[in-house]
Amino acid sequence: MKRSAENKLQVVAVRVEPAIERRLRLLAEVTGRRQSFFLQQMIENGITAMEESWLPPAVLAQVRDGTLPAREPERKSAPDLFSDLFADQANESDRP
Repeated sequence: MKRSAENKLQVVAVRVEPAIERRLRLLAEVTGRRQSFFLQQMIENGITAMEESWLPPAVLAQVRDGTLPAREPERKSAPDLFSDLFADQANESDRP
């Protein structure tokens, strides 16, 4: 499947034990594939079992039907806590 803006892959970072990372690296080196390939395969092949174990039945049914409402996107950064302070200072410098 050719990637487009609608089906663009997302980056997910995870921390794993050193022994798991070594096994993953060995798997990638011996097969000539990237570690990300194997991680993607593990996630895609295992997410169904995780959903069945962890999601409430009503939510699982929505996932299976494709009717789960979209969640609000996460904020990329924290709000600027000091913007009001600097705005006040800028306003003071404008005064005669």
